[in-house]
Amino acid sequence: MSAPDVPAAKTSAGCGGTSRGRSRGPVSAFDARVDAFFEVHLRGHKGIDLVMYGASAVGEHSFIWLLLSGTKAWRTKAGRGALMKAGGLLAAESLLVNGIVKSFFRRRRPEAVAPRPLPLRTPRSSSFPSGHASAAFFSAALLRGSGRKWPLYVLAVVVSTSRVHVKIHHASDVVGGAVFGAALGEVVRRRLRLF
Repeated sequence: MSAPDVPAAKTSAGCGGTSRGRSRGPVSAFDARVDAFFEVHLRGHKGIDLVMYGASAVGEHSFIWLLLSGTKAWRTKAGRGALMKAGGLLAAESLLVNGIVKSFFRRRRPEAVAPRPLPLRTPRSSSFPSGHASAAFFSAALLRGSGRKWPLYVLAVVVSTSRVHVKIHHASDVVGGAVFGAALGEVVRRRLRLF
C-alpha cells in the first residue's frame, strides 16, 4: 500500500504522488485537489501568504498554544501549576506524535517547486501526520472553556491549513493530525482539568 493512499508503516512512496507503476488512489487525489485549490486561489497573494506563513511560524514548538495557556492561567487565576501542566501535556503530545507516531511512517513532504515568499523551517520528519495540526486541535480541546469555543478552533484550523499553504504537508497529513489531536485532547480533557 502506498503512503499517499493510507500512509503505511515504513513505506517509501513518493511525496503526495503515487508509487511507481500504480494509479493514483483516493487520498492522493484528494491531496492533489486541495493543493490545486491553494495554488489557484490562495498562494501568491501577499496578505494571505503573510497570514499563513505567520500562522505556520507561531505553531512551531506549540508557541502559540503555550502563550494562550499562559494567558488563560493568568486570567482564570489558575496559577503557575496549570501552566506547567499545560506545558507538560503539550510536550508529551509532541513526543507522542513527532517522536513515536511519525516513526511508523515514511511519507515524503510536498516539494516546493517555486521559491517560498517568506522564510520557513522545513522539518526532516515524516510528513504524516501533521504535528502542527495535532498540537492545534489537542490544545483547542484542552483550553476551551464553557463560553465561546469557536475562536480556538478557528485558530486551530488556520494554523493547520497553513501547513498545506506553505507546502510543508499534504492535506491528508493535516486531516490525520487534526483527528488524532482532537481525539487525544478529548481523552485528556476528561481525565485532567487544567483551568
